[in-house]
Amino acid sequence: MTEYRDGHLARALAETLAREADPHRDYRIMEFCGGHTHAIARYGIEDMLPRNVRMVHGPGCPICVLPVGRIEDAIRLAGQPGITLCTYADLMRVPTPDGGSLLRARAAGADIRMVYSTHDALQIAETEPERRIVFLAVGFETTTPPTALAILNAKERNIFNFSILCNHVLTPPAIRAILDNQDVAIDGLVGPAHVSTVIGTSPYEDIAARFSKPVVVTGFEPLDVLQGIVMLVRQMNAGRCVVENQYRRAVIRGGNLLAQRAIADVFEIRESFAWRGLGEIPYSALRLNDRHAAFDAERRYGITTLPAADNPACACGDVLRGVRKPTDCRLFGTVCSPETPIGSCMVSPEGACAAHWTYKRFRDKTPPGARDR
Repeated sequence: MTEYRDGHLARALAETLAREADPHRDYRIMEFCGGHTHAIARYGIEDMLPRNVRMVHGPGCPICVLPVGRIEDAIRLAGQPGITLCTYADLMRVPTPDGGSLLRARAAGADIRMVYSTHDALQIAETEPERRIVFLAVGFETTTPPTALAILNAKERNIFNFSILCNHVLTPPAIRAILDNQDVAIDGLVGPAHVSTVIGTSPYEDIAARFSKPVVVTGFEPLDVLQGIVMLVRQMNAGRCVVENQYRRAVIRGGNLLAQRAIADVFEIRESFAWRGLGEIPYSALRLNDRHAAFDAERRYGITTLPAADNPACACGDVLRGVRKPTDCRLFGTVCSPETPIGSCMVSPEGACAAHWTYKRFRDKTPPGARDR
């Protein structure tokens, strides 16, 4: 990794940006992926940019965008006799407006277990056939193939006490929803890296053409991100709006065809899905298809998501849309911290609020003019 973290090369890229960024215009660049948000905070990349090149944090954290109603579905399901709910550690800490969480439900007696993968949950189902194991599945296209493979594996091995509560969502529809929204002005996009290893770069071509926004898919190392920003600035200066691939060592245009086939075999697209902060987005999520309905916890247990409002004091929804920075929220760093999170953006390692807190990036709190002295 050292070659992608070379300080001399980073300074050279920063100097290139300083020369090539037009001082008479603003460059507002959204990084969609939460991994990029944390890389930008961790390596101090915003501090290396010209003042007129601004990063806007997007909704690329799968735990952050999960609406509170889906968390409440999981809590209610875990309370049923004979059910073991398996999920990731981050999801267990996401709060509901009434102060609940999966962690609190476990403390109250529900059988909720932390796992590292879908296959961990499948193994529990195999070793405990008397229990009904439900995996709370979340994630973008990156984590969807392992869920698909686990279901195919369960079907092949006749492990029918296993099911998933599916919350897998799709990146391109969310990007379109962000760009359709007039609340925030965006001039270019840093395309997600891990997602693009699965779906490739071709799905962004329509987005670049339709919205006249350049897209550059980049890796997560500091030089990746800086080079991607240079590529976006050059496109904007030239009036170009195409998709470029900085992350060529891992991403190709067509993506991972084996992973795509596994997803197509198991899942179908939902007509609509609610995202925290973005509302209902058509055709933006997946559900199990009829051939694999036996593994669909929503159908098996008759789950109907009830409307649930976010905490009105929390600005997580605005942060996910890029309308506000984490530090604009009056709860940030006061009553809301990783130890006592009020919103999901402070819980997840990919959340923008967690990134600002962890790496102490409070740039917007700097008094006016202080950076010029």
